[in-house]
Amino acid sequence: MTAYARLTARATRIATIREAQSMLDWDASAMMPLGGGDARGDQIAVLAGLAHGLSIAPDVADDLAAAEAAPPADAWDAENLRLLRHAHTRATALPSDLVEATARACSDTERTWRQARADADFALVAPKLENLIALMREQATGLAPALNLTPYDAMMDGYQRGVTAADVNPVFADYVSFLTDALPRAEELQAKRGTPLPLQGPFAEDVQEALCRRLSAQAGLEPEHSRLDRSTHPFCGGTPTDVRITTRYRTDDFGQALMGVLHETGHALYERGLPTAYARQPVGEAAGMAAHESQSLIIEMQASRSDAFLSWLGPQLQTLFGGDPATYAQGNLARTMRRIHRGFIRVDADEMTYPAHVILRFRLEQALISGDLKVPDLRAAWNDGLHALLGIRPANDREGVLQDIHWYCGLYGYFPSYSLGAMAAAQLMAAARRAVPEIDMALAQGNFAPLVGWLRTNVHAKGSRYGFNDLLLHATGKKLDPSDFQAHLTQRYLT
Repeated sequence: MTAYARLTARATRIATIREAQSMLDWDASAMMPLGGGDARGDQIAVLAGLAHGLSIAPDVADDLAAAEAAPPADAWDAENLRLLRHAHTRATALPSDLVEATARACSDTERTWRQARADADFALVAPKLENLIALMREQATGLAPALNLTPYDAMMDGYQRGVTAADVNPVFADYVSFLTDALPRAEELQAKRGTPLPLQGPFAEDVQEALCRRLSAQAGLEPEHSRLDRSTHPFCGGTPTDVRITTRYRTDDFGQALMGVLHETGHALYERGLPTAYARQPVGEAAGMAAHESQSLIIEMQASRSDAFLSWLGPQLQTLFGGDPATYAQGNLARTMRRIHRGFIRVDADEMTYPAHVILRFRLEQALISGDLKVPDLRAAWNDGLHALLGIRPANDREGVLQDIHWYCGLYGYFPSYSLGAMAAAQLMAAARRAVPEIDMALAQGNFAPLVGWLRTNVHAKGSRYGFNDLLLHATGKKLDPSDFQAHLTQRYLT
C-alpha cells in the first residue's frame, strides 16, 4: 500500500468508530433509559479514546510526510490529504486522557442538564458545567498554537474551518444594526395586518407524526435510510446511510414539530447527498456546520414557509385536522407560520429575531472560553444580554440559560454556524431560483425535487472539496453576502 492508501484506510477505521459514537449519542437522547447514563458515558469515552489513539499513532506522521512528498494528482484526493493533515494537527495537539475525560464530562453534564432543565434549576448543573468548561478551555488552549488560532477560533475550527470570530463579529454587528431598525417596523406592519385566525386544536400527536413522516419523505428523505423519533431537543444524527432525526410534539401547536422535522430533514438530505466515492474520508464529509445549517434552513425557512408551499400545505392540514378552512388559507397560514415575536426560546424563534439568540450565545461562549465570564455569573449575563438584544428577560432558567443542550455536551464554537447558515440559505435560494425558475411552481404542488436536485449538484455532492466561502462562491458566484438575507427578510416582513 502507498502512504496515502494507508492514510485513507486508517481514516475509514476512525470514521467507523465515530459512526458508532454517533449512534450511541442518538440512543442516549432518544431511547436510552435514564439508568444507562453512567455506562453510556464510559462507552462513548472509550470510543473517543480509540479514535484519537488511531489519529495520533506515530506512523501517521510518517505516512503524511511521505504522501505530501508526492501528493495525489486528483484534486479530490489532494484535498483529502490536506484535510487528513489538518485532522492530524488537531488530534496531536490534545493528549488522549484529556479527550477521554472531556467525552466523559460531556455525557455526565448533559445527563444532569436534562434534570436541571426539567426543574428549571441552573444551580443543579452549574458545578458540572464549570468542570466541563475547564476541560474545554484546556482543549482550546492546546489547539490554538497548533492551528495558529486564538483559543476560541480553535473551537470554531472544529465546526466550520476557515471562519473565525474576526470574520463573524462585523457580520453580526451589521445584523444587530439591521434588526434595531427592521424589527419594530416589522412588528408595526404585522400589527396593522391584524391577528391571524387561530388554528383550532388539539392536534393529535399521531396525526402530526404521520404528517411529518410524509413530508420528510416528500422532500426526498428515503424511509429505508432514516428514522424519526422523539427527544427533548430536536436534532439530526446517525450516519449518511442511516440518518436519525428527532422532534417533539405539542397538541396545541403542530407547527413546532412539522417545521422542526422539515429542518432536520434538510440536514438529513445533505448527509444522504454526500459523495459516496469518498465515504468515511474527510473530503466526503459535509463542508462544516454553517454549510449544514444552510441546508436545514433552506428547506425549513426558505422553502417550507414560502407562500408557494403554504398554499399547498393549507388544504393538506385542513383535511387532516379539520376546522374552519379559512384558518388554513395561504394568507392566514403565512401570518401564523411567519409571525414575528420577541420570544425566549431559540428553536421557536422567527427568522428575523433568531440571529439575536445566536449573537447572545456567541458573545457568552467567547467569554466562557476566555475565562472572562464565570459559570456562576452566566445566568445573569444571559438575562442581561437577551434584554439588550430583544428587550425581554426570561422568567426562569428553562426558558433562559438551560434551554439549549450545546454547552452541556461540549459544543463550543458551534453557535455562529446557525446564523451564518441562515444567511447562506438565503443566498443559495436566490441562486437556485435564478437557475431553476420552476422551483416555486413545484413547491406550490408540494414538490421539493427541483430545489433538492439543484442542492444535490451544487452543495451536497461537493462534500468538503471546498470550504464554506468557496462552496458559496462556486454555487452562487460570490462568497457569503449577508445582504441577501436582509433582502429576504425585507421582502417577506417589510413589504
